[in-house]
Amino acid sequence: MTALIQRVTSSYVNVDDKEIASIGKGYNILLGVMKEDTEADVEKLVNKIVKLRIFPNEAGKMDKSIVDVGGEVLVVSQFTLAANLKRGTRPDFNGAMKPDEAKRLYKVFKERLSAFVPVESGVFGAMMEVGIVNDGPVTIIVDSRTL
Repeated sequence: MTALIQRVTSSYVNVDDKEIASIGKGYNILLGVMKEDTEADVEKLVNKIVKLRIFPNEAGKMDKSIVDVGGEVLVVSQFTLAANLKRGTRPDFNGAMKPDEAKRLYKVFKERLSAFVPVESGVFGAMMEVGIVNDGPVTIIVDSRTL
């Protein structure tokens, strides 16, 4: 499971030209669910995300977690994080989990994360317009297979 985490001052998701979710200060998380992922990957990722200290303290040093700053999270499904470019220039997405099981793990991820912080989300599988005001910019990639 791969999460591309962006520290944001705000973020939103539109579907069919309608805003369906938005947050203020917090994280926009683009979440890719891979074939071999399980609920254990969800647990590892959520545990790392809620403890990740990438918000500044009073001295400006990255030392506070999203929980510490009372932040919010906007989670967007992103199967393209499974892109494989080893052969040619057209990505294949064979590493992505099939949609039904990926949707289940995506929902589990949101539920587990919402035990710690407010969570909004996009629509799994929909074409979405995602607005991100990156704060810093700070962007971190976390892969459950390396935790």
